[in-house]
Amino acid sequence: MTDFRDRERAEEAHFALEEETAFRILARRNRLLGEWAAGLMKLTPEETDAYRKAVVQAEFEESGDEDVVRKLLGDLTAAQIEVTEADIRAKLAEMAVEARRQLLGGV
Repeated sequence: MTDFRDRERAEEAHFALEEETAFRILARRNRLLGEWAAGLMKLTPEETDAYRKAVVQAEFEESGDEDVVRKLLGDLTAAQIEVTEADIRAKLAEMAVEARRQLLGGV
């Protein structure tokens, strides 16, 4: 019975670690995405820092990426930056790969 409980605890710990890693990758991806958008909008370093945080916070509005895409599309359009939803989604995918590389690659 102890072996079963040990195995169960190990699986729960592994699941928790995977969930935490996924969350950290998502937050890093959104921060990188915010930095990219801030660069397009030519924000100051202080504004860029605040904007990266705002993009990370946007993730919590609803599940999925729609809230982040909507925020970026709205902000970039308001700044008169010509960008499409497809451009943002492509950058989102690119930044997901980079975030995973940075976190799991030890950068």
